[in-house]
Amino acid sequence: MNLNEVVDDNHQHAPDPEYRVLELFSGIGGMHFAIDRSGKPYKVVAAIDINPVANTIYNHNFGSDKAKNSNILSLTPERIEKLDVNVILMSPPCQPFSRNGSFKDVDDRRADPFVHLCDLLDKIPSVQFVLLENVKGFERSQACELYKTRLSAAGFFYKEYILSPHDFGIPNTRHRYYCIAKRNEFSNPTNELVTSPNLKHIQSARTIGDLVEPESDKLSRYLLKDDILRKRLAIMDICTPDSINSMCFTKAYTRYAEGTGSVYSPLLRTEFDAIYREVESTDDPDKQIMLMRKLNVRYFTPTEVARLMSFPEDFDFPPQTTDKQCYQVLGNSINVLVVSSLFDELY
Repeated sequence: MNLNEVVDDNHQHAPDPEYRVLELFSGIGGMHFAIDRSGKPYKVVAAIDINPVANTIYNHNFGSDKAKNSNILSLTPERIEKLDVNVILMSPPCQPFSRNGSFKDVDDRRADPFVHLCDLLDKIPSVQFVLLENVKGFERSQACELYKTRLSAAGFFYKEYILSPHDFGIPNTRHRYYCIAKRNEFSNPTNELVTSPNLKHIQSARTIGDLVEPESDKLSRYLLKDDILRKRLAIMDICTPDSINSMCFTKAYTRYAEGTGSVYSPLLRTEFDAIYREVESTDDPDKQIMLMRKLNVRYFTPTEVARLMSFPEDFDFPPQTTDKQCYQVLGNSINVLVVSSLFDELY
């Protein structure tokens, strides 16, 4: 099926074709939610991941047995052709291309499934469209060069992006690399990295206060402990209701204080700053901790992190999922709004 088959004899648009999707490294279903949000006619034929927690969350939201616990290294061209898919969506593990993974690139065994997929590209002619997401920095990797070389050899055209949800009006920074590949040429081809979103997808700027849960006793378990307040508060990125941005949330959120995501205080920034100046003006440890407690600094809840990543309100975690597991799978996921905007390029 040609994904760009659109013109009839009267020069009107024919009905959109159904996009039959193979979702690889499917995680908690971010790509699935993204194509759903785009409004394109689609069917996710198969979703594959090796993380049983992520698969449980995926199936909780999309129906039992939708996501399969399977090794992507076992995929063959015959198996993909038998699925009769014309779209592949994937977000391979980013650790081989990140600081935490020591930038081992293609030498990292966690990159093996992605390299395997590169080897399949010229053997799956029914696939018309491929969307890949990865960490910023992937564009400078050997794996990326390999991927683009194999795409071209298989007859694909591609465009590359570096985008962040903050560019779309979402109060969160999460720069990620995206590569869109398709069999037909782009109407607006470019060899440069695209760094600006399509204007029609930009929302009115929202604040952190628009996305947090109402204050209640149930949120008290997310409050920072006294030892964290004493030792780490000064280096943490603290959001207030009037903040217009937050840091990228990683899978290590709440386990490490620095560089894993922002924390939240329900006080307005002026109130927060006034109290914090009092903290800095005293050398009395007891008074300092008393003042710090008044700031009510807490971690963002999993629900709030999901909202900052543009997951829909009906997205849900199974009751047995721990907070630690929620943060881990969210940290490995995508921003739904950003990815949904890229499906415009299917035409």
